[in-house]
Amino acid sequence: MRYKFFANSQKSWQAMFNAISVAKKSVYLEMYIFQDGMVEFDFLKLIKQKASEGLRVRIILDSFGSSNLSKKAVMEIRESGAEIFFLSYLFHRTHRKILIVDEQVAFIGGVNFQQSSSLWNDLVVQSKGKLVSVIIRSFAKSYVECGGLDQSIISLSKRNNVHRKIPRIRKKMHDWIIEHSPVKNRFRLKKIYTNHLSKAKKDIVLLTPYLIPKRWFIGLLHQAHLRGVNVEILVPRDTDHYVIDRINYYYMCKLSKLGIKFYLEPKMNHAKIMVIDSKDAIIGSNNLDFLSFEFNSEIGIFFKDPHAILKITKIIDVWKKESVFFDPGSCKMKWFDYVLFPVISLFLRFL
Repeated sequence: MRYKFFANSQKSWQAMFNAISVAKKSVYLEMYIFQDGMVEFDFLKLIKQKASEGLRVRIILDSFGSSNLSKKAVMEIRESGAEIFFLSYLFHRTHRKILIVDEQVAFIGGVNFQQSSSLWNDLVVQSKGKLVSVIIRSFAKSYVECGGLDQSIISLSKRNNVHRKIPRIRKKMHDWIIEHSPVKNRFRLKKIYTNHLSKAKKDIVLLTPYLIPKRWFIGLLHQAHLRGVNVEILVPRDTDHYVIDRINYYYMCKLSKLGIKFYLEPKMNHAKIMVIDSKDAIIGSNNLDFLSFEFNSEIGIFFKDPHAILKITKIIDVWKKESVFFDPGSCKMKWFDYVLFPVISLFLRFL
């Protein structure tokens, strides 16, 4: 199994852009946010070029997250020979970020295609080898759900059902993918997080841009602290939403009182990571919020490969050194918080 990790949007886009540029047969893309108007990395132009060259280009986007993609761009994509689909549900979003090139290399992580996130830290993993075939099948199932008619992809969704094969794959491989799809009643994330947070013995490290945990998640972190586990969470000091900043602040104050340590990163970090006892790790698309656990379709990679985990840990260490320890004594309410916080508490009780 071979992995490469890219720790910000620019590096991730460069790797993905390069992979598409040299594609010979196919490009499969599933993305939450895809916008035209990207400057240095014009994925729209590149994808149209590849489709016009005769490559099999299949794109799946979330109808809400990619709502700003212009109608002109959508029309041009289709005219180039590519297929583009929009998944639309009332309360469910496809929050997955997947790129597969030539059915040989795959990218999974937190990066979207939007110019506004060009200066963000993030984390994307590039994988090759046996795991790619499992990621392809996951994409193929989304493609079938969208109504795609390409039989070469449809056949992949039927071949070796992913969920039936995962136990066998785990015996042969250190790592595997996590598919979470509430719209299909496949709530994988809660089970995985519950299992590993409850078994942690030494340390838990979490990274998330958006911290809106459910009560069961808070309880697991508190129980871990009571067992003597060192629990650390890295959160951006400022995200891309002021309201989210205040919600993050609310939960940092609340969880700090339970013994959880927080580190504020100086710049926006969109990465989603969990590391347990420096031997298990997850990188994917899910945030630590109720949307990811209850409503969004997500995907991630669960790592047990020591070399991969070491690389992940080194990236986290760099971010942590740049961060500032959050002092719970600094918790001071703003006027906006007196309105927001009670609403948050009331809302989450009904979820």
